[in-house]
Amino acid sequence: MDHTDIVRLQQLDAAHHLHPFNDNAALAKKGTRILTRGEGAYVWDADGNKLLDAFAGLWCVNLGYGRKELGEVASRQMTQLAYYNSFFQCTVEPTIQLSAKLAELTPADLNHAFFTNSGSEANDTILRLVRHFWAVQDQPQKNIFIGRHNGYHGTTMAGASLGGMAGMHKQGGLPIPDIHHIDPPFWFADGGDMSPEEYGLAAAKRLEDKILALGPDRVAAFIGEPIMGAIGVYIPPATYWPEIERICRKYDVLLVADEVICGFGRTGEWFGANYFGFTPDVMTLAKGITSGYIPLGAAMFNDRVAGVLKDQGGELAHGCTYSGHPVCTAVALENIRILQEEGIVDRARTDIAPYLAQRWAELGEHRLVGEARIAGMVGALELVPDKGKRAFFEDRGKVGVLCRDMALRNGLILRATYDSMLLSPPLIITRGQVDELFEKAWKSLNETAAALET
Repeated sequence: MDHTDIVRLQQLDAAHHLHPFNDNAALAKKGTRILTRGEGAYVWDADGNKLLDAFAGLWCVNLGYGRKELGEVASRQMTQLAYYNSFFQCTVEPTIQLSAKLAELTPADLNHAFFTNSGSEANDTILRLVRHFWAVQDQPQKNIFIGRHNGYHGTTMAGASLGGMAGMHKQGGLPIPDIHHIDPPFWFADGGDMSPEEYGLAAAKRLEDKILALGPDRVAAFIGEPIMGAIGVYIPPATYWPEIERICRKYDVLLVADEVICGFGRTGEWFGANYFGFTPDVMTLAKGITSGYIPLGAAMFNDRVAGVLKDQGGELAHGCTYSGHPVCTAVALENIRILQEEGIVDRARTDIAPYLAQRWAELGEHRLVGEARIAGMVGALELVPDKGKRAFFEDRGKVGVLCRDMALRNGLILRATYDSMLLSPPLIITRGQVDELFEKAWKSLNETAAALET
């Protein structure tokens, strides 16, 4: 694409496209980066730059770019039956098959799927249906959800309320009523002198304290990401989630796992709940369910919750025009088939994730890095002003953006949240590409350090 075409597209974009999570006025002056194609773990922009995508699009391109099978399946389904709804006592075969496949893959008795277009809509769904679950059992007062400060559950009214992002809550009159938050488990920031194991239990106790303060008869559910992604990949200690589950069971509070990021192999296990060893009552899915090739989300309910909804709930007055869209569910089935038949999740767990962890730990030796945390195929480098201390830069976020831009110039895509450099590569990344990632990241860290010294 020549320069004139790029400028014309940037001008059209600035005139007509509102970008999510951007200062659109500043972006219009700078000009957006236009991506043109992808293959495997790489994408190319309109200027011809080849970039190693160490963030898998937005945590989601688990199979990598350019898998023709997914496009072929979409084309066949579009030709055979492009659309039908699930409202009028109808459905389509791929939606039935995907429901059964998800029941097979997800932990324990999460056997019932409700399909949406995104993770945000899946989290809206669980807010409504969990409250309905308690209400039809003559407990309408049991309607409070507890989430976590800096948690992320999407940007819709319910999703953004369930999440605990202060910046999001400043826009749109959020959070909506009867949603409360506790502090997240982030040992690097507030673990103090406790071991990670001790801290995991202490962090989980915050949930029990909040339940008791609000009243167990008022609390419907606790929602959390197994690993808190958007805020900076907070990986909880191994003691955290089993203790959270124990507390939820003690007070009959439903446990909701937001697996939008962790699901479909991101941790080297099929789901984050498998990785941390806990069993949710409800689970939300999106992103990796189709490797980002087409929009799809789902809410999974266990037998207890679904049984009440089916037997006592009456008409389920909730749904989307595209719930269970046949093209989306057909692509998801093919995506899962490839993940299974090619052993991609198993390979990630046994081969690539351990090697990635080894090289990520080497990046942790850099003088700018205070902590290199990783779980399977997701991680973060915490950039700090003093490597010997667990402390942050005074102007948080400035150094992270600087390092992100250095990495882009070096042909590497990492995400920066505050001063955390986030990692989430396609599961199909090779050892050679992991080495390339290490070399480009190390170079970018060196350049960032040099810029800070000038």
